[in-house]
Amino acid sequence: MTNTRIFGYADPLCARAGGTVDFMISVEGRETVTPRLVRVLHGDENPEGPGHVEEAVDLALPAEIAVKRQFTQVGSFARAEDPEGRLDGLTSFTLFAHVHPTAPKAERQQIMGRWAIGPSKGFGLGIDPDGHVALWIGDGAHVDEIRTEVTLVPRCWYFVAASFDGASGKAELHLINTVNPWNSRISTVVPFQPDSWIREVLRHRPAATGADASFKLAAATAENPVRGHHGGFLYNGKIDRAGVYDRPLDRAEVEALSRGETPPQDGLLAFWDPTANLGREGVGDTIPDTGPHGIPMQGVNRPVRCMTGFNWRGEDSYRLAPETFGGVHYHDDAMTDCRWEKTFTLALPDDLKSGVYCLRIEAGGGQDSIPFIVRPKAPKAKLALLLPTFTYLAYANEHLSYEAPIAQAITAHTPVLNEEDLEYKKLEEFGLSTYDHHSDGAGCCYSSWRRPIITLRPRYRLPAMNFPWALPADLSLIWWLEHAGYDYDLITDHDLHAEGVDCLKPYKAVMNGTHPEYYSEQMMDATEAYLRTGGRLMYIGGNGYYWVTGTRKDEPHCIEVRKLDTGSRAWQAEPGEGYLACTGQKSGLWRSRGRAPQKIVGLGFTAEGMDESQPFERMPDSYHKRAAWIFEGIGDEEPIGDFGLAAGGAGGIELDRYELGLGTPPHTLLVASTSGHSDNYPLVSEEVTYAFPGRGGTQDAQVRGDMIWFTTPENGACFAAGSIAWSQALPCKGGENNVARIMRNVLNAFLRDGPLPGYRYTGDETLWR
Repeated sequence: MTNTRIFGYADPLCARAGGTVDFMISVEGRETVTPRLVRVLHGDENPEGPGHVEEAVDLALPAEIAVKRQFTQVGSFARAEDPEGRLDGLTSFTLFAHVHPTAPKAERQQIMGRWAIGPSKGFGLGIDPDGHVALWIGDGAHVDEIRTEVTLVPRCWYFVAASFDGASGKAELHLINTVNPWNSRISTVVPFQPDSWIREVLRHRPAATGADASFKLAAATAENPVRGHHGGFLYNGKIDRAGVYDRPLDRAEVEALSRGETPPQDGLLAFWDPTANLGREGVGDTIPDTGPHGIPMQGVNRPVRCMTGFNWRGEDSYRLAPETFGGVHYHDDAMTDCRWEKTFTLALPDDLKSGVYCLRIEAGGGQDSIPFIVRPKAPKAKLALLLPTFTYLAYANEHLSYEAPIAQAITAHTPVLNEEDLEYKKLEEFGLSTYDHHSDGAGCCYSSWRRPIITLRPRYRLPAMNFPWALPADLSLIWWLEHAGYDYDLITDHDLHAEGVDCLKPYKAVMNGTHPEYYSEQMMDATEAYLRTGGRLMYIGGNGYYWVTGTRKDEPHCIEVRKLDTGSRAWQAEPGEGYLACTGQKSGLWRSRGRAPQKIVGLGFTAEGMDESQPFERMPDSYHKRAAWIFEGIGDEEPIGDFGLAAGGAGGIELDRYELGLGTPPHTLLVASTSGHSDNYPLVSEEVTYAFPGRGGTQDAQVRGDMIWFTTPENGACFAAGSIAWSQALPCKGGENNVARIMRNVLNAFLRDGPLPGYRYTGDETLWR
């Protein structure tokens, strides 16, 4: 393995010809890298396919690009905007907060304060490594500390307050249990130790930190000569309302604050109330200060909002009782933006061909391929390939292959790791996927493109399955379109989310990628509108239109999803915490919101398995005059796709089925299905009400992938093959196979003007015979 470590990312991930793309690059061991630009057509190196295929792009680039080691702030916290320094140099003070620690017995964690770790200056209220609440103060030479006698119980709400009198040196520390029947992991039947009230006289006084630290929630300030200031002593858990006084509070005042009463104004410097800016359409990273000086907190790495607070009493949505949703969840491993300095900007020519591109950078034996997607400056082709970039982000840098105990049971084999996987895992600075858990056990609900994403590299094979996933899998479809000679434009989920149906209208036909799983309301609306106004859609993937997903307006780089109490999920949100902070919408499955994917594309998720894929077989509807043309050149008993780069077949990995009870259009023709799946393909959990044996592929007829055809108003139509593996069968046999034959038959019909094959126009636009 080379000692030159090279990583980078592009912003935006989804670009347009005629625009620009910024590249953020970090290199250890070299001061320059050599760049070149390539257009990627295929990544999977499976010998059954064409292998890695790319073409050089003749675009003027510098011979070398200057680079340096860049550092990533991992961990979420909030930083006070305090230009006047009102929270620095306090000689007497009270710090207070409602807290819900999730990993109290870990490293030292700061709940709030202005503490410079290196020089040991300032003051901090937090948790010591043994789980006691502690107040520490330092003058740059000495540190004093007072701590509670009792330790914190994880996932329980407490009120903590620390007072210090600079004249006498007297310090007081208060820990008050605020558990109610609703708000904590355990209830009031547990015999908690009594509240802790500690008083000591300290020998030293806190020094002003000046530029050495800022006031923070959920972190202190660390520094080193190379990296500069960054967050340290990172806290895991929720913090609700918190504040600072410039005087010690008495016991009665502390008890009143613990009950949630309005803070008295005498000496109040700041009172941060996360409920103050909750809106119906969500909330951003700012935690407002409702005190007299207006010193807001700005979140770093997206602390999670719209979370239940200390006074929560069971409401399902923050919209119903916003005053009880003041919890803000911080994690020591959250990361939504590396915040690296820009290394290089690439200007894209107006006529640059739409495609998946990589900036290839090399130095000292190390290299990285930084992917980005280019759509045309204006629509050019009749066909658009809609790349599922929301799904790319949902799986970005997933850790399931390394950490999830159930991964091997799901995939039916052990992970296959290479040196690149181990190198990436070694540092763990590039964040999590929405399939991972934070270090405190909470699910990760955010994922961003502003970081190196190993899983987007064209050759990447997901270790858990040992075949391509997401973008590397979709390259099989791109390769085939090139091979078959079709002119096409690439568009992305992000484009569709931003532009709605206007993104699709220019195209005679649109096809999905292999796994369009994560969809926003705007994307659902646009797809349905396209189909009902004459659009022609090829849904050729599996487990699509599944999770309710969102982004903040004007911040497309970061998606959010909350996994609720149904669906195939790697984690489950806590009660009351199922609404997206970025939009205010309830997350979970679209099916649970009344919009099952069957209502739009006729198919919906039914099973998954990664041991082997199966071929499709023709069903009686395939001989109907309205659909027989789809199978022109296909024999009556010919298995369709008994080959493929994803587990050896065209029908597998994740499968979707026809289901009238969930909204499949009643005139839909079921033209082909898979069968013969193993019991490693169980029926999905949202279909299971009572648990009983026999829900696997060898016994349950619902475990199958279906191929369907139906028409829509104004000469529109939908062809769907419900299988992630479908498109990964296309490159086999040199791209000339019966999966490709069906694709050609449908595409050729979709791209022609006039009525579709098998239909006769009757003069009434609503009737096609």
